[in-house]
Formats: sequence, C-alpha cells, structure tokens
Amino acid sequence: MKYSTKCRYALRLMMELAVHPADACISLKEVSEHQQISLKYLEQIVTPLARARLVKSLRGSQGGYQLVKPPAEYTAGEIIRAVEGSLASIPCLEDPDGTCPHEGVCPSRRFWSGLDAVVNQYMDSVTLADLCADPDSV
Repeated sequence: MKYSTKCRYALRLMMELAVHPADACISLKEVSEHQQISLKYLEQIVTPLARARLVKSLRGSQGGYQLVKPPAEYTAGEIIRAVEGSLASIPCLEDPDGTCPHEGVCPSRRFWSGLDAVVNQYMDSVTLADLCADPDSV
C-alpha cells in the first residue's frame, strides 16, 4: 500500500506548525522554505486541512497558519483522512454502511476489513505530538 505525496506533505506541514508556539502564525512560504515543498503544493494541501478545521488562517502582514488545537489532540489518521479521504484498502470498505454486493460470497473481504482495522487503529494511535517528539520512533 502506498500513500501519496499529498498525505506525507500534510503530516510535514502539520508537524511544522506544531513545533512553533501555539499563538504563532506560520506562513506557507516559511513552511515551503524549511520543508523544501513547493508553495503551490502546500496551498493545495492546506485547503482541505482548513476545511476539516485542523488549521486556521489569519490574514495580514503577520498572518499565516496555526493549529486549531494542541498537537496531542491530532492523530495522524485524521490528518491523512482530511487530505486523502477514506483510507480503505478496497472500494467496498469505503461504504459507511459497510454494504457490499459481494459480501456473502467474497472470501477475501474479511482479510481486507481486518487490514483496514489494523491500519486505522495504528494511524489513530499516533498523535502529532508523538511525531514531533521523535519522528523516528513511530
């Protein structure tokens, strides 16, 4: 399973915001320079994060972006879902009702469902604070 550049960069953007004081506004230009990520790409990434109310923007000369809540209250899973949508490994698991036309005859659905449960549990167990404390330990 591969994760997109967008979700990897979303985590890096959120980590960059998390290491600054809570009241500091960080410009995307600053993040772009520090993380070596294209400013245009960051603009595309920050939009769904703001829509999901994970970050807020402040306008003006001292404006920029900041986290809405403390880093310990974010999970990697919620950040990735904000930019990617569902993390389901197969399309039939994306249905919120869990219905699949092949549910009764698909011998592999239980495997995929179990894999999704493990992936989601892990992603939801790692907080932004965990990532910032020691990015190599998670």
